[in-house]
Amino acid sequence: MSTDPGSRRARSRRRRGRAFVGAFAVVIAVLGVIGMAGAAASVAQGPRVTQVSVDPAAAAAASGSRLIVTTTQSLADVDPSQVTVSPATPFAVDTSGRSVGVRFTLPLWDDTEYTVTIADVASIGGGPAATITETFHTPPAETFLLQRDTPSGDDLIYRTDLTGQQAVAVFRHPHIEDFRATGQHLVISVRTEDDRPALIVTDRDGEHARELPLPLADGGDGYVSNLQSADRGERIGYTFSDAHIDADSGRESRLFTASLADPDAAPVEIAVKGADPRVAEWRFVPDTDSILLLSFDGSLLLTGSGPDAGDATALGSAMAIEGIARGSSQAVVDRPDQAAVIDLTDASEAALVAPDTDLGGTSSVTPLPDGSTIRTAAVLDTDGMPTGRTSVTHVGPDGGTRTLTEIADTDAVIQLCVSPSARYVAVTVAPDAVTNTYDTYQLPLPERPETRVLQVTDGEPVVALHGAAISWCQVPPR
Repeated sequence: MSTDPGSRRARSRRRRGRAFVGAFAVVIAVLGVIGMAGAAASVAQGPRVTQVSVDPAAAAAASGSRLIVTTTQSLADVDPSQVTVSPATPFAVDTSGRSVGVRFTLPLWDDTEYTVTIADVASIGGGPAATITETFHTPPAETFLLQRDTPSGDDLIYRTDLTGQQAVAVFRHPHIEDFRATGQHLVISVRTEDDRPALIVTDRDGEHARELPLPLADGGDGYVSNLQSADRGERIGYTFSDAHIDADSGRESRLFTASLADPDAAPVEIAVKGADPRVAEWRFVPDTDSILLLSFDGSLLLTGSGPDAGDATALGSAMAIEGIARGSSQAVVDRPDQAAVIDLTDASEAALVAPDTDLGGTSSVTPLPDGSTIRTAAVLDTDGMPTGRTSVTHVGPDGGTRTLTEIADTDAVIQLCVSPSARYVAVTVAPDAVTNTYDTYQLPLPERPETRVLQVTDGEPVVALHGAAISWCQVPPR
């Protein structure tokens, strides 16, 4: 009996096909068992870390940086009570999917090892909880300073660490009025060869310089002053005045802002409806898009920093804005009758805490994030007469005082600023003030300025640096 070869081949193919399907099913079943076993093992072990994201340099430079931990499982919400940060610093916590983020609400200390422990981290699917511990080290602090009339004939901005041994020149120009440092840029106010204003933006190494547009009238001239930068967001601001002002024309001390993310965009004037357009003082409010400004008529106003900043919250009258601590909404202002602390989130107000010892005539108040302040004051003798010395004193939230240093009667205090983390205070002085003549710039500085850096905790000297306008300062000297 004959057999059709085609039929035999077809039957053979069918047998091979059934064998392949059977083998494939076995493989799938085995993989499924392995997968279920792996999943069961994962659940049994609890959440495990697969990725950690943190930028220590950014965390030391500004508030708002985060440590993000990603795990193997979707997580139940983590409560702040489950998190410990050492050394202690304020933080907030958020949970999303397989990740938990710890946001540092203040800049961290430089050159410091931080440990973040998250206890009882649980999966939303149940199973045992886990404890996650991550450690990172912030880099040593660095800062920028301005030196005018260097031996080369140019003005100079240099970067340095806090030993003073690693100074590097980053930018030179024949006439530097002022500068500010952001997270990514330097912004330098200069006068050009034909004595006109310019704002130059570079990276933090002083490279890739470009000019920002200024609100100059066609063929006009003017002056940039009160240059400032926001702690985050690469936004700057300044006041601008036309060179020629009379009763009928010319702008005087108008406030403008600009974003370094769009360097070709025209600056935006911050004009509050119904208010005097001339701005005497102003500050960026930390961690917000708001500006606190003091107009020429003494009105204190809280407004936005962008094109829609037409409306404002009126906060009464004031004579000066002393400052707003980084990571804080507490503004210290001089009212006509007393110094006050205003909470800019709800406009509530309290008198500035009085020190438990008489400091003499207070000349400046610098707020810190914990509610304390650093104040400069004239040192008085036993008869209540000025000695010529200046004290730099830490005043706690309860009024307790600690003298950080005294400036000799031969020296004059130019400015006091604190580092972003409030770990250090920088006191810029004019040594031998009688012979230390000032230059003739729009923002005059002594020929030989010195910036003395101290620890806030105990006033211990850290370094003395030649130069002024240390980049920790949020405003120019006044």
